[in-house]
Amino acid sequence: MAVSTTKRLQRHALSAALMSAMLLTANAALAQETPQASEDQQATELDKVVVTGSLIPQTTLETFKPVITISAEDIKNRGFNSVQEVLSNASVATGGVQGNQTSASFTQGAETNSLFGLPVGYTKYLIDGRPMANYPALYNGTDTFNNISGIPVELVDRIEILPGGQSSLYGSDAIAGVINIILKKKLDGTAISARAGVYKDGGGQSTRVSLADNFSLADDRLNILAGIQYENRDPIWGYQRDLTKQFNQHPLDNPATPLDGVPVASRDWLVFSPFTSYNFLDPANCANVADAFGGTTGLQTRPGRPAPYCGSMFTPGYRTVRNGKESTQVYTHATFDINDNAQLYADVLYNKETVDYHIGSNFTWWGTSVKWGYFYDPNLDDFFQLQRAFAPEDMAGGWEQSMNHDTSKSYAATFGVNGTFGDSSWDYDLGATRTEYKLHENSWARLADPINDWFETNILGPSQGLDPYFGVYQVYTPDYAAFYQLLPAGAFESFTTRTHSHSKTYDNMVRGQVTNAELFSLPGGDAGLAVAAEWGKEGWEYKPDALLIPDPVTLESQIWGTTSVSGEGDRERYAVTGEMRLPVWDPLTVSVSGRYDSYKAAGRTIDSPTWGVGLEFRPIESLLFRGKIGTAFRAPTISDMFQGASGFYSFVRDDLNCAIAGFDPDEQGCPQQFESAQYFGTQIGNPELEPIDADVWSAGIVWAPTSNFSIGADYHHWEISNEVLLQSASRLMSDEYNCTAVADGGTGLLDPNSGTCQAAFAAIDRNALGALQNIRLTKINIAKRELNAVTVDTAWTQSLGAYGDLHLAGSWTRNLKHEQQTYADEPTIDLVYDEFYTTDPKYKANASATWEKDQFSTTLYANYLGPTGNIVAFTTPVPTAYARDRGVGSYTTLNASLSYEATPDLLFSFVVNNLANRMPDMDLTYSGLTGEPYNSANYDVYGRAYYLEVKYVFNKD
Repeated sequence: MAVSTTKRLQRHALSAALMSAMLLTANAALAQETPQASEDQQATELDKVVVTGSLIPQTTLETFKPVITISAEDIKNRGFNSVQEVLSNASVATGGVQGNQTSASFTQGAETNSLFGLPVGYTKYLIDGRPMANYPALYNGTDTFNNISGIPVELVDRIEILPGGQSSLYGSDAIAGVINIILKKKLDGTAISARAGVYKDGGGQSTRVSLADNFSLADDRLNILAGIQYENRDPIWGYQRDLTKQFNQHPLDNPATPLDGVPVASRDWLVFSPFTSYNFLDPANCANVADAFGGTTGLQTRPGRPAPYCGSMFTPGYRTVRNGKESTQVYTHATFDINDNAQLYADVLYNKETVDYHIGSNFTWWGTSVKWGYFYDPNLDDFFQLQRAFAPEDMAGGWEQSMNHDTSKSYAATFGVNGTFGDSSWDYDLGATRTEYKLHENSWARLADPINDWFETNILGPSQGLDPYFGVYQVYTPDYAAFYQLLPAGAFESFTTRTHSHSKTYDNMVRGQVTNAELFSLPGGDAGLAVAAEWGKEGWEYKPDALLIPDPVTLESQIWGTTSVSGEGDRERYAVTGEMRLPVWDPLTVSVSGRYDSYKAAGRTIDSPTWGVGLEFRPIESLLFRGKIGTAFRAPTISDMFQGASGFYSFVRDDLNCAIAGFDPDEQGCPQQFESAQYFGTQIGNPELEPIDADVWSAGIVWAPTSNFSIGADYHHWEISNEVLLQSASRLMSDEYNCTAVADGGTGLLDPNSGTCQAAFAAIDRNALGALQNIRLTKINIAKRELNAVTVDTAWTQSLGAYGDLHLAGSWTRNLKHEQQTYADEPTIDLVYDEFYTTDPKYKANASATWEKDQFSTTLYANYLGPTGNIVAFTTPVPTAYARDRGVGSYTTLNASLSYEATPDLLFSFVVNNLANRMPDMDLTYSGLTGEPYNSANYDVYGRAYYLEVKYVFNKD
């Protein structure tokens, strides 16, 4: 998609004023086209430009599509440090996501967003109108998505957000909306900037420097813009924030849960029996481990447990709550005028990024449960598990030795030619784009056999056969005094290593487009036409370290307690797109678009046609009614189709064992080991998947009574079907229960030889005692959902005369309905009002106020998150009155900035983010068992930050 064209036409003064005002003020481009003007108004020449959501150049910023625009000036004034911060603060980004504040995710270093609470892969990301490369790792271990952390924010000209299904122009993935990040094409001179930041409570210190310049050669026929940005940011550790340095110190008492109301230390040295609960067998009473975790380990107890254990209240602090980061981006844009009708162009964006993070002591431990389950101690005539957390004092290099490092390199290169066919109104654009993204994950890991062997040799002692009761469990007589010790020198290093996993995506695309913005005349103006065709080939591969690849029989890898994603594949695609803009009447414009996409993958063709019709009706010059109806789709991603056996750990209700214990599927009180049974899951792709389909429409109104004020409201609707999801583990457990004979604990309601039963039996593995071990899940087209949302955007510019100018802008989004159904015979779940299924806010808003006077400019920006459910409501199918009465309240953060233009070439800026140092401490229903008493998908604990920036521009034009 081209960014601009040289075609011009006459426009009225009021329309020009509207456009200028809206570009100055921010959040939404809300200017209106004026059909008539008084005789004393002078005609104004304005460039036709291509805005996101259309292929046809036009002068009207407001069309039938509600584009939200955030300019480079907005980004600076509002204190945003990255493209991710810009987009996560957008009111339409109502869905919580995993990001650099999330521990132990599959994509720890990546940054993305969820528009309207829809899956992150439903948003189409573009850079200068061209699709971004997919991130090589999978979101939540299963979904393809875009990582936007590698875009140089200093070189962004503006960001355009187009909500709603847009596949009739942009193809697959454009269900939730399209985000187009437009980089700078021209500078006033050579720009150098430096920015330094610190947090009030420590950690996260950052520096960012950038240099950009443009110059002309060959009698101004060759124009080049080149820029580089470098950033370095320290991690923020949990121990640097009061809320995360230790276990929740202020849990409210909940009578339904004995542990609530009491802060509880981690079980860092624990001996546990399924029959006699905790057993404390340390003759030194934790004295030999007192130095662990910074000297905070000691004798601890838990309510309802008969014996103490050794643990610390401060282990949650030993993880990063924000990644460290070092990144460099290089960007070049070049054009060369061959003649008056043809221009060569080239764009290259390169990014290298390393993120450093630690997943915490919850994931840095060893226990007998993984290999042996329980063992039998004949001296105590009981069955036990040992659990042992590793502390920084166990490691020769300290906690840094177990840090993880993800390094990614990506580039996007486009070369092409555009111009005009002779003296005609026909423009053309032909270009080729290559994107590539490589990821290297350097992760700390425990070697399965060496770690078990070390503890067996030094703690458990030799095996003495199998237990006398079940004949299944190993018999050991451990040296418990040796268990309650810090590791001797060299031990930790002997059973740990670093794994190196490599993954890659690439996308090659050739695209050609012809456009005529003056095809023929209609009563309302010139009709426009655009036709485009594209061909592409893309691929994905994820090659985990050989140590992480599970054995095909046992599903166990050589790495203890860790698994990984795997898979590879490619596909070829082509598409044709057409759009026509028809101003059929002075107040009425109709736009129609259509697209056909075809993919060849796994020996089959997957295709999807999509269409869209848009209306713009302006009964008077200041009022616009608009609407759109159409379809959207998402093709099965390469990972959906070609993902190999990828592991994960999760929990599910074991219906069969609950029934054997005397509890029906809907009955409360099933023993915890069955109510929430842990299992090792594997998920695999499905080459037979079909596209996800969506019917979409929107309707809205924009009112701009003056050149300084406008407000727009839009209603959006999605009806999505054929969604790709993993098979439900809960559904498989239910099927197994109903397929099992009554004599064996089931209901016998289903024929055990039926396809349903055979699929359930094949997917579920149990051990000799009937305990759940493994579940194999496949991706299938099964789910559907319906979503309704409303957005409101407003902007106002007011001159204060001698006191300067005031610019106000605001945006608000409300999800009205979001319902999903996984299986046709299952009930529909409510993702707006039922807090058991969602922690997303129902509404979100932001507002900014900027005052400018001479060399000074100051902005106050507010981001508002509506109320959400609490953790008890989210984890309890039937919330108690306790849960209902303690929802999480609304949450507002403030940013403030002050800029001073010392000279026309020198600008100083001071920014304070999270002005009130607001922390996410509102959810009072978290128990004392957590070190993160807030929802990290919605909030963070970064706190107040200070940034000082200086920018110098010389050699101005």
